[in-house]
Amino acid sequence: MQVAEKRSPVSSDERQPLVVSPEVAERANRGGLYELGESYIKGEWGTTDLFELLSRLMTGDRRVPVTLKKISPRLLASLVKDRLMNLQVGKRAFEVGKRHYDLGNDLFSKMLDKSSMSYTCGYWRNARTLDEAQVHKIDLLCKKLKLKPGMRVLDIGCGWANFAYHAAKNYGVSVVGLTVSKEQAALARERCAGLPVEILIQDYQTFSGVFDRIVSIEMIEAVGRKNIPTFFSMVERCLADKGLFALQVISAETFSLRSSAALDQFIMWLQHRIFPNGWIPSFPSLIDPARGNLVVEDLHNFSADYATTLHAWEANFQSSWPSLRDTYGEEFRRMWEFYLKGCEALFTARMVQLYQIVYSKGGVHGGYEAVR
Repeated sequence: MQVAEKRSPVSSDERQPLVVSPEVAERANRGGLYELGESYIKGEWGTTDLFELLSRLMTGDRRVPVTLKKISPRLLASLVKDRLMNLQVGKRAFEVGKRHYDLGNDLFSKMLDKSSMSYTCGYWRNARTLDEAQVHKIDLLCKKLKLKPGMRVLDIGCGWANFAYHAAKNYGVSVVGLTVSKEQAALARERCAGLPVEILIQDYQTFSGVFDRIVSIEMIEAVGRKNIPTFFSMVERCLADKGLFALQVISAETFSLRSSAALDQFIMWLQHRIFPNGWIPSFPSLIDPARGNLVVEDLHNFSADYATTLHAWEANFQSSWPSLRDTYGEEFRRMWEFYLKGCEALFTARMVQLYQIVYSKGGVHGGYEAVR
């Protein structure tokens, strides 16, 4: 059993001076974290501690001789594209499935936990291993949804059926799971054979039906800024009266006057290399549905757990690399390393949040009893 290691928090006063080569400093000053990521993939620079370097750049450590620019031509182009175009509708909705989730089940099965194969934040309260943290997270959502035998549940963005399998097997519910990935659908169907689970390769925007409960675990990040109202309208339309909807979501303030230059630059790199057309919703956009018929019943922030989850994924990836090298190649390894360590740095610094939010349709009579 592999016990997850957590990084010990280090205060800014305890950190040792970090020597940055002139080449790294010049690239960061010129193109920010985006340019650093691109040049790191090509092997043009290296470091003995990528996590520490990225952490200091993201938090603006003054002992690092780098100034990240807030405004750049790339950022302005990204803002115009984001405001004027809807990048997540029609065929574009399936692009993230093809370019990311269809990379190969061999990659994800080696990186993720063995119990559930969850590609989302684990819940580390009373958990010592990645497997325990992921099962705890799924069961926590089941309890927050107050599942009962015979209920019909919709899972928007079902992944490899981690929630669907657990809920159907342990709570006696039937589940319809939606995904835009052929690779995910194939393995999900195999894992759920014999259970009342149906896996569909379908965009949520074209789906209809009525369900007692709805869950979506870190799928809304692929919806896009323009489609957040459409997403919640679909949830409200498909959720039975007095039903519950549980949303697990990554959230941050990005691409605004108040947002961090480092965060914006890293998100642009993620959009280019890892999650095409992705967008992290802001907190107000998640609460806005309460103006309609969806009532926010519970809000749970366990953002720090994502840093531990990412650390475990990166350790699994590195230990499994010898069996993946021939398929993916050295540039992929460096790209994946920059992705995982960069995200870990963001969550460690609490620049990005992770919420579980429970909404009800019309409000829970007598009040909702929260679960932790």
